[in-house]
Amino acid sequence: MTSSTPQSLGTNRPQSTDVHRLEVVHVERDTYTVDVRGHRFQVDQPPEAGGTDTAPTPTELFAASLATCVAFYAGRYLHRHGLPRAGLRVRTEFTMSTDGPARVAALRVVIEPPPELPEQRRAGLLAVASHCTVHNTLHQPPETSVELAP
Repeated sequence: MTSSTPQSLGTNRPQSTDVHRLEVVHVERDTYTVDVRGHRFQVDQPPEAGGTDTAPTPTELFAASLATCVAFYAGRYLHRHGLPRAGLRVRTEFTMSTDGPARVAALRVVIEPPPELPEQRRAGLLAVASHCTVHNTLHQPPETSVELAP
């Protein structure tokens, strides 16, 4: 199920009127396909976790979503200031918690700006990239529910 048009939910909870939808469908073993706005990709698990390692794990995609959001905001900052984006890189590292429940314990994001970035633009780039949507969401987590369909 995909929808390119945000829709409203009929609930009493305070929330945005725009609802973005995606659907995850089991393929085989630990492989799942994600459909979102006409795009399709898969997730899997590594062999040591019972998967076949045909795709990234959901946790890797979680870290990747932060890294790509930071990169997007950094790129937009550079573009807005007439600076080249070529050479822009973002690296992310994460560690898992050693106690329960299973979760990411720490994330580290490092922005490697293009070599042409003037020194006086470094602080601005970091400030803008640090306020990407995913980073903001991690700092103010959304109300989240997991429900079983009737």
